[in-house]
Amino acid sequence: MDEGQFRAELMRWYARHGRHELPWRRTRDPYAVLVSEVMLQQTQVERVRPYYKRWLERWPSVGELAKASPAEVIREWAGLGYNRRALYLQRMAVAVMERYGGTLPLEVEELRTLPGIGPYTASAVACFAGERRVPVADTNIQRVLARAVLGRARARDCEPAALRAAAERLLPEEGARAHNLALMDLGAMVCASRAPQCDGCPVAGLCRWRLAGQPEGETSGQRTPKFEHTARFARGRIVDALRTADGLDASELAALLPDHHRDHVPRYLRSLEVDGLIEQDAEGRWRLPGQGRMSMASPKL
Repeated sequence: MDEGQFRAELMRWYARHGRHELPWRRTRDPYAVLVSEVMLQQTQVERVRPYYKRWLERWPSVGELAKASPAEVIREWAGLGYNRRALYLQRMAVAVMERYGGTLPLEVEELRTLPGIGPYTASAVACFAGERRVPVADTNIQRVLARAVLGRARARDCEPAALRAAAERLLPEEGARAHNLALMDLGAMVCASRAPQCDGCPVAGLCRWRLAGQPEGETSGQRTPKFEHTARFARGRIVDALRTADGLDASELAALLPDHHRDHVPRYLRSLEVDGLIEQDAEGRWRLPGQGRMSMASPKL
């Protein structure tokens, strides 16, 4: 592949069709960028918009978030799912206040040491807020790399090392931020998972998957269970109930779940407690952690 031509075609398309209006793309504030990246994990853009706005209005800085209790951030997160993300943000804020005096670092290695920040999020904050020259590879970018560079239908059909190498090869010497955002938009808007719009793709003529006749990906043969039957569903129901209650015992929480979940309630409660999402009071009732108090003390990580 001609990487230079690929980048040129991609950037011409991005200048006209990129999602430049997204609020988190109009800022270089590392904290605001981090909030958006955590919220966008496995959550659609349009769903995130109002949550992002409300969160920054309530906690506009790392210092303000560090003062919040776990219960407050879990309540504010209601409706976004994957509640641990809210706790990680609050724990991150406390850690940044303690280690960096409230200034979020912009180097990938330092970001990785903070609670809840993995390889992707660290790279995204370093690139989108700090304009560091690092590859960023969310699911949309990985899909573009898998198809255009490696000739495979899906990212999961590729070795992680091969995807990393492909991202590195395409990364320009300058303008890494715009390049990564353009790849992200191409994957989200054109190179979709189920129905790619190849006729409107700016790099269709260079795409190895298309040139190979769009071979199908490998199939796992495994059926995905219905969401209502998963532990994630039950855990989410428990946390949702505790958002609006002062405290509930195990039997009251079990009564809120479908029958097939009720025998597993003790396991769900233990796992939520280990994750720091709930705690048990002296009377044996379950509630959100830190409910009714605000503290900058270091949480149990």
